[in-house]
Amino acid sequence: MPVIAIDYTPAYEQGGGIGRYVRELVAALAQADSQTSYRLFVAGVNSNGLPSPPAPNFTWNSTALSPRWLARIWHRARLPIPVEFFTGSVDLYHATDFVLPPTRSKTRTLLTVHDLSFVRVPEAASPGLKAYLDRVVPASVSRADHVLADSQATKNDLVSLYDTPSHKISVLLSGVDARFKRTDPSVLLTMRRKYRLERPFIFSIGTVQPRKNYGRLIQALALLRRKNYEIDLVIAGGKGWLDDPIYETVRDTYMQQHVHFIGFADETDLPALYSAAECLAFPSLYEGFGFPVLEAMACGTPVVTSTVSSLPEVAGNAGLMVDPYDTEAIAQAITNILDDTALRSQLIEKGYAQVGRFSWVESARKLRQIYGDML
Repeated sequence: MPVIAIDYTPAYEQGGGIGRYVRELVAALAQADSQTSYRLFVAGVNSNGLPSPPAPNFTWNSTALSPRWLARIWHRARLPIPVEFFTGSVDLYHATDFVLPPTRSKTRTLLTVHDLSFVRVPEAASPGLKAYLDRVVPASVSRADHVLADSQATKNDLVSLYDTPSHKISVLLSGVDARFKRTDPSVLLTMRRKYRLERPFIFSIGTVQPRKNYGRLIQALALLRRKNYEIDLVIAGGKGWLDDPIYETVRDTYMQQHVHFIGFADETDLPALYSAAECLAFPSLYEGFGFPVLEAMACGTPVVTSTVSSLPEVAGNAGLMVDPYDTEAIAQAITNILDDTALRSQLIEKGYAQVGRFSWVESARKLRQIYGDML
C-alpha cells in the first residue's frame, strides 16, 4: 500500500482561500479512497490538539514548530532536514501551498501552486513576502516532480513566467461545498441582525489587501449612491496588508456609513451573506481560482467579476465580466443587475448551471489518478 503525505497546515491555520481548498480536497479524498495510506502533516500544533482523522486510512503527523520557523530552517538557513523527519518514510509528498520542503531523494514530490499574483500584480504584494516567494517558489517548481495548478490561467503563467514544461503541470479545478445554497428567509433575517445590515447590499469577500481591488469597488459604490441607489457594500475578510489606501478611499468618498467591513465572517454565515446580497462584486486584479464566484452562484446570487486571470474560466457565461481597472465599468455592471430583473434571472439560472461543472468529488478522483501516475 503506497504512503502519501499531504501538507495540511494551510487547512489548519487559514479560514478561507488555500485553507478551504486543502480542507475540501482532503475531505473528498477521504470519501474517494479507502486503500491508500495518507499522512496529514500539520506544523505549529501538538498532536493532542488535532481532531479525529477524516477516515481510518488517514493519520496525523505534526510538529510544534510553526510554519514560520520551518521556513527559517528550510528556506533561509537552508538546513537540509527532510520533511520525512516529521512524517516518517513516505512514497510521495504533496506540498499544498507554493513551497516544497527538503525531501529524501527517493520520495516523489507534488507541488500545488495556486497563483502567481506576486509576479503578475507585484504592487499588490507585501514587499517582504514577495521577495521570499520570488526566491523559493521558482526553485520549488523546478525541483518538484509534478505541479498542480488551480486553473488553466495559473498553468499558463507557470509556463510563460517560469519556463515550466507544460507536461509537468496538471490543472486541478476546485469544487463547491453543498452547504452553499439559497438560504431560508428567517436565517437571512438573523444574519442581518448579527452584522447590523439594514439596507440592501453588494457583497464582496476576501482579505483586505490591494489585489482584491476594494478601492475601485468603493469608488463604484460612491458612483451608485450619487445616482440615488440606496445600497451599501459589505466586505467580509480579515485585515491584510497595504490596506491603508482602502480605508482612505472610504473616507475620501464619504462612504463611512455605507461600507461595512465585517471581518472574517463565520463559515456558517457565508451562504446567508451571499443569499442576502443584491449581487457579488468580485473585481479582483488576479485570482488563481476564485471560490466566491461559484459560491455566490450556488446561492442564487448574480456575479460581477473580472476579465483577468482565472475568473473567466470560473464564471463562464454566467457572470458579468468587467475590466477591474475601470471603476465606471464596475458600477455599470452592478447597475445592470439592480435595474434589469430579466438579466438578473438569466444570470441566476446560468450560475446554477455553471456551478454544476465543478465538483470536489471529481477533483479528488483526478488527484487520485495523478498520485497513481506519479507512483
